[in-house]
Amino acid sequence: MRIGTRGSKLALAQAEKVRRLLKGQGVEATITIVKTSGDVQKDSPLYMMKGYGAFVREIDDLLIKNEIDVAVHSLKDIPTVRPEGLVTAAVLKRESALDVAVIRNAERLADLPKGAVVGTSSTRRAAMIYRHYPGLTTKDIRGNVDTRLRKLQEGEYDAILLAEAGLIRLGMDLKTERLDPYNFVPAANQGVIAIVARQGSPEADAVKKLNDETTWIETRVERIIAAGLDGGCVVPMGVYATRVGDELDVICEVLSLDGKQQVRVRDTIPVAGCEEHAKRVAERLALSGGLTLADAARKELNK
Repeated sequence: MRIGTRGSKLALAQAEKVRRLLKGQGVEATITIVKTSGDVQKDSPLYMMKGYGAFVREIDDLLIKNEIDVAVHSLKDIPTVRPEGLVTAAVLKRESALDVAVIRNAERLADLPKGAVVGTSSTRRAAMIYRHYPGLTTKDIRGNVDTRLRKLQEGEYDAILLAEAGLIRLGMDLKTERLDPYNFVPAANQGVIAIVARQGSPEADAVKKLNDETTWIETRVERIIAAGLDGGCVVPMGVYATRVGDELDVICEVLSLDGKQQVRVRDTIPVAGCEEHAKRVAERLALSGGLTLADAARKELNK
């Protein structure tokens, strides 16, 4: 089986994890590195990139052309609208959905002095910094985790925000502040590795054995809510669903780009029929003012 992936350390670690799991199922696989537009255009914030899926579109093309058999992605990078014929065949168990702060000269973000600079390329994380830590400022940061950590140590930033799952996969034992997901709501599908395949292919059937049912349900609910407000990387929006028995604890919110306005909904929905319940949660969020904030963010960023 041919596995397509980006060439960053994190992407390769994710693909290697899938390769090992497939080997455990008796399936031999090789890894093919694909350079995506998100890897090439390193100077622009992600939300400024044109088209869909800056980190997936070129890999999608190779799948469609049958030049690779499956693709391994961070699920949050996969757009909610997909090319015909491609499916997310499996998701691995989520390791962590949390955001973490790596801080140069303090224990917590709250300890940083007024005007301290926090590095992030996410409108969601920036808006949440402005809301919860109004004395801080943000500055765009791109590059892999090593590059971001180097820029932090060189003093370009006082703190940087990262996904905890990425540090886990890279085996990095850093001192971090873990940010409460019910306060600093994660991006939909954060911390989840996804395997994409051609619909109906033998490879799609093979990787389905790696699917984690609980993560599949949680991330499906998160994607439905995000899609309900067209919440791509432009919109400062967080969605987090956690399964507890036969129910899902769901929290979602949309913020203005400056963090001064916020609309949030928290609800408990049953696992049975969760897709329809997720659509209703999205409607509540939209009608409570979330859609207005999302549209304003898109307009302000010319998206």
